[in-house]
Amino acid sequence: MSKGLFVTGTGTDVGKTFIAGLLLKKLHESGFRCAYFKAAMSGNDRAPDGGLIPGDARHVREVSGISQPLETMCPFVYETAVSPHLAARLEGNPLDLETVKNGFDRLAEQYDYIIAEGSGGIVCPLRYDEKKVFLTDVISALKMPCLIVANAGLGTINSVVLTVEYMKARGLAVKGLIFNRFHPGDVMEEDNKIMCEAMTGVPVLACAEENATDLDLDADFLAALCE
Repeated sequence: MSKGLFVTGTGTDVGKTFIAGLLLKKLHESGFRCAYFKAAMSGNDRAPDGGLIPGDARHVREVSGISQPLETMCPFVYETAVSPHLAARLEGNPLDLETVKNGFDRLAEQYDYIIAEGSGGIVCPLRYDEKKVFLTDVISALKMPCLIVANAGLGTINSVVLTVEYMKARGLAVKGLIFNRFHPGDVMEEDNKIMCEAMTGVPVLACAEENATDLDLDADFLAALCE
């Protein structure tokens, strides 16, 4: 069975996919067999043949250099750019937790490490009809430790602390924080690092500048986080 990390965020558009790609790039370039997984992906474009292109998965594959087939990366792909629970209601094909788990397990038989990514922030409904599935249910089912991606700028103390406390209350293991869109030397953003660590007890493991092509993380350290 493979090991891995689940990348969640303090909200939508904080850069989860961007960071997931850089994490996989680090592992892949260091010789580890690694894969990407996302249970549900909305806001995708259609190919000429009418099929949906999982945009986040394609981005991660291009950035990381992994050769994993796109069709193995995400079991539930939607076109409408809304929360997966609403996209499924509009388009059909609601998320099934067993299907998600089976897709993940197939990857776990083939790869050493899996970087999984969540949809939206940690309080994200993936299905809300006669069955109710939230992002936290997926993390628990996959039994993965987590990294939290946060914007480095104004407001991040509040969003980081609330996200960490919510996850801890549900028994989810948070291994670290990664700040995205970071500006080295910025007084506020440097202080945000200090305050988030102090108020949560969770370390900031790396800071990624805008359009970064690498993370300042040792590959062996990253692999150990996946244990």
